[in-house]
Amino acid sequence: MKKFAFALLFSASLLHAQDEVKIQTSDVQVGDVLEIGTPETRAYKHIDFPRANFIIKRGGLANYKALKGNRVVVTSVESNKDGSTKIKIKRKDGGRFFGSHNVVSADISNALATGELVMN
Repeated sequence: MKKFAFALLFSASLLHAQDEVKIQTSDVQVGDVLEIGTPETRAYKHIDFPRANFIIKRGGLANYKALKGNRVVVTSVESNKDGSTKIKIKRKDGGRFFGSHNVVSADISNALATGELVMN
């Protein structure tokens, strides 16, 4: 009986934690300022930065470590059929990502959950 009660409380807490992420993603609107955080892995998974060879072909420098701490502005918000929300972001200071790309897209719910994007 104790195991059942523990499993019930644990699953309820997980559902509540997932609900908090959904509340934050619905608050994102065009013009909001976010900050790029550090990825959990070696590369950014939920922010669609171009691969290094495309950056180099367009004359940029593929330095992913320099992205941490950059402030970005949301330029558009799009809802997909599967329920996910894609946003397009640009740098707040008007510069380009890697010196070659003006705008990149991101999956806002997953990026906020993993810490790749941080709300200010």
